[in-house]
Amino acid sequence: MTAPARILVEGIHGSGKSTLAAHLAQRFGLPWYPVDDLLWEPGWVEVPVAEQRRRIEAICRRDSWILDGAYHGWRDVVLGRADLVIGLDLPRGVSFRRLLRRTVRRLAGGELICNGNRETLRSVLSRDSILVWHLTGFGRARRRLRAWAADPAGPPVLLFGDQAALDAWLARGAPLPPHAGPDRGGLRPLT
Repeated sequence: MTAPARILVEGIHGSGKSTLAAHLAQRFGLPWYPVDDLLWEPGWVEVPVAEQRRRIEAICRRDSWILDGAYHGWRDVVLGRADLVIGLDLPRGVSFRRLLRRTVRRLAGGELICNGNRETLRSVLSRDSILVWHLTGFGRARRRLRAWAADPAGPPVLLFGDQAALDAWLARGAPLPPHAGPDRGGLRPLT
């Protein structure tokens, strides 16, 4: 048995997906592909879903990767190839506060994100604001993570419901469960 080499880090906006994915990529020497860079072109032009899917399929055909999110138009591709899902199922208040702090920091500093884009006060106050997405999508994201963790047919899931559990796992060196190959070797989700 070997350690998983294809890892999906999933959670609601602000849960820490990108931070954790970057940490795990460095820790395990796996290539990390920030999903937002695959979905947005300069000027906040969204890449068409068919092209998003093509890009994700190309990454998922590789032997190793870490992705920090999976969206509806191609989620099946990622789950079909992932050796492990790390789910960040943190409380709504924790992830929303993190998202709000990050958004304010990006606004104040003019931070470049997603292929040279910037968050603006106008975008933050719009109906399509990432803050609104968090509020409207939190329940769906939580139900999805918990369903994945309960599904023995899917990849194993390490589900973290609070920051203390995640910190303890990271302090132990972020041990990954063994992976028995493409058939998942009968591994059950870990919760």
